[in-house]
Amino acid sequence: MDTVEHRGEHGGISTQRVAGVARLSCALSDGRTRLRRLYQDGAAKIRMPAVRADPLEAVLINTAGGMTGGDRIAWNVDVGAAASASITTQACEKIYRAASDRAEVRVNLSVGENGRIAWLPQETIVFDRAAFARTLDVELAAGAEALVLEAAVFGRLAMGERATQGLFHDRWRVRQDGSLIHAEDFRIGPDVAATLDRPAVAGGAIAMATLLLVSPRAEALLDPVLEIVGEHGSASAWSVKKSGKLLARLYAGDGYKLRQRLVPLVELLNGRAGLPKLWSL
Repeated sequence: MDTVEHRGEHGGISTQRVAGVARLSCALSDGRTRLRRLYQDGAAKIRMPAVRADPLEAVLINTAGGMTGGDRIAWNVDVGAAASASITTQACEKIYRAASDRAEVRVNLSVGENGRIAWLPQETIVFDRAAFARTLDVELAAGAEALVLEAAVFGRLAMGERATQGLFHDRWRVRQDGSLIHAEDFRIGPDVAATLDRPAVAGGAIAMATLLLVSPRAEALLDPVLEIVGEHGSASAWSVKKSGKLLARLYAGDGYKLRQRLVPLVELLNGRAGLPKLWSL
């Protein structure tokens, strides 16, 4: 792949290995959610499996096979009024060691009135000495619903790997009907392993996930969610404007144990759409 030079945050020149932008727009037509527009550039690709009923399904693919310092990927999804879409990834995204700069992913999701989106990428695997930043911006119209998941695994224990040093930043902003209803910033590094080992942080766990549901059903689902999450995590629910919000956080000793609980949790919260076909244990 060709490389380009760009100015880094501090004015220096760094090499950008991967650049990609993909945009998907869908709308309700003749009783079904149908594709309206699809734009793809660089390493960011979108494929849509054939489905016979809503939601429309889309699979995001980074053809570079992973990211490292200087890489940039942007995903943009627009779901029209009363339409429904489920978005996942072809595989886990791998964030490799960065020689300089950081890898960045920008996600922008918008949902029209009474529409619904399920943002369900597979886990992000963070390698030792990786540097990564992700921003997730969600705009929901009145009556819109969203299920949003991001999971990260700091190293692969089965391969004898653990992320001891690095930088990781996850920033979420979710708005509904013009009002901010959820905001969070998760940062860890440079001493990743030492921080995760702290009892007040993760107690040595290396896999974690945050799952947010914005829906009138949120509060009613809290008890079954807490049962699935168990003692390695927690969940809470609130009334928000004319809707509700449920937030669950989970952690585990490795990615497999984390997914064992994510699978039934997504199946519960994603309604009839259930688990993305590409997910497996």
